[in-house]
Amino acid sequence: MSNFYLDNPALRHHLHHPLMRRIAELKERNYADAAKFDYAPSDFEDLLDSYERVMEIAGEVIGEVVAPNAEEVDHVGPTVVKNRVVYAPGTAENLKVTTQAGLMGLSMPRRYEGLNFPLTAFIMASDIAARADAGFCNLWALQDCAETIYEFGDAAQHQKYLPRVCAGETMSMDLTEPDAGSDLQAVMLRATYDEAGKCWRLNGVKRFITNGDSDIHLVLARSEEGTKDGRGLSMFIYDKRDGGVDVRRIENKMGIKGSPTCELTYKNAKAELCGERKLGLIKYVMSLMNGARLGIMAQATGLSEAAYREAVAYAKDRKQFGKAIIEFPAVYEMLANIKAKLDGSRAILYETSRFVDVYKILEDIEKERKLEPEERDELKKYKKLADAYTPLGKLLATEYANQDTYDTIQIHGGSGFMKDYPCERYYRDARITNIYEGTSQLQVVAAIRHVLTGTYLKQWQEVYQAEKLRPELQGLQKRVAKLVDVYEKIVPLVADTKNQELIDFQARRLVETAGHITLSYLLISDANRDYELFARSAEVYVTLSEVEVAKIQKYITEFEPDSLKFYRHTEVA
Repeated sequence: MSNFYLDNPALRHHLHHPLMRRIAELKERNYADAAKFDYAPSDFEDLLDSYERVMEIAGEVIGEVVAPNAEEVDHVGPTVVKNRVVYAPGTAENLKVTTQAGLMGLSMPRRYEGLNFPLTAFIMASDIAARADAGFCNLWALQDCAETIYEFGDAAQHQKYLPRVCAGETMSMDLTEPDAGSDLQAVMLRATYDEAGKCWRLNGVKRFITNGDSDIHLVLARSEEGTKDGRGLSMFIYDKRDGGVDVRRIENKMGIKGSPTCELTYKNAKAELCGERKLGLIKYVMSLMNGARLGIMAQATGLSEAAYREAVAYAKDRKQFGKAIIEFPAVYEMLANIKAKLDGSRAILYETSRFVDVYKILEDIEKERKLEPEERDELKKYKKLADAYTPLGKLLATEYANQDTYDTIQIHGGSGFMKDYPCERYYRDARITNIYEGTSQLQVVAAIRHVLTGTYLKQWQEVYQAEKLRPELQGLQKRVAKLVDVYEKIVPLVADTKNQELIDFQARRLVETAGHITLSYLLISDANRDYELFARSAEVYVTLSEVEVAKIQKYITEFEPDSLKFYRHTEVA
């Protein structure tokens, strides 16, 4: 098998983005750790070399161990023995080798035995892992839950849990329940304080919990008796060593079968409060979910990468009517579209991760000292951009993963429907990505605010449209500017009606238009830095965007609000 980092130059391209220098100097506090840890970098070049070496290790381990195990893991899956999860043998091996390779605790500070890498590097490792096995990516990437403990836990919790995560212990976030899926305000798992034991006790049921038999759990529970909304919920840490939580069953799923999705029963389980009471949903889960959504974007992008490679390999090898099918326009158009959507997904994935890195690191610095006025402005700017780009990226990357894996099966023809080729696994694995950690519909709800308040428009005008481009790309930039003109016309057609039902109805079309324009600009910017690598995808994606935006413009322009009555479902079952 190949090295999954070295064989993909797009990854190095994003790792070397110009904003990474600013992220590095913030994360490293001007390289202060060099005097304390012998493996800490002393300057930016040294740090980039560290990133490169760790990504190479991740690419090697994932390409040589995780990828070959993927099919077996998909067939065998985890089991429940005496209320405990037993991973498939391949999954157990995957966790062992990635831990031995030092790939746990990537983003944790060095004082907790981590590598102090920025989120962007962690997301890149997730992207690599998902290409090999999307189910394993779930288990490995849940180490990111440690960020919540680091951000909101106290010093004792930092010392107790963070080194364990860096040493390879697994995590989970126990949020959803049988009657509380997307509506987490409905969570009813009870948390009561045990005066005698000087601890909290958890009782109730959680459902659809990824890696539910993990070593360390973050649990959303109702700590305020008599409440029924989000203000009565708090966040807790449950340590598996203390007992009290059993796995009732593992869900029988369509895909990501190596990742156990569990139903859990809490019976007087000992737990610790994480942060302050009543802020579990309002503050902590929102932060946790945004990180998880970025992880799902990486998972979707990795799946698109795997699908594209499989589609190209098959199209080159498969011959019909005397020539390879890759030579037929119907096939090479599909391949070009898959590649453009893949490169677009990756572009917004890393644009978003960089935005998150800057504001999260500045928030961390703010705990140590007062920020300078320009730093506070920087934090505010990037936090707003991260808030806007996270739902937009999650919507697009996951929808494109579904489309890319679908088209890969189509290119395979009847063979794609068989288990002889991994594309059918990619298709099954991709289907969950636009459902969990917030459905596509919920991403639209989160993103439409930034359409209506002009966040995306401001970024296009002040940053992307202002970028100085090589001559070969200036025509593309002008074409996208015309799409922006369309956007500026259709948004007020909806928003100015003040009809909330109509705004909600048209929201997805407006958000998708913002997405097409954003990805077009990002791909042009990528092509400006590496023309050979991205120019084709930029051209294809802009063309796709022009077609899609024209359809949306026609629909919104000609839609009569009175027509909403034909869409409302009025029948009673």
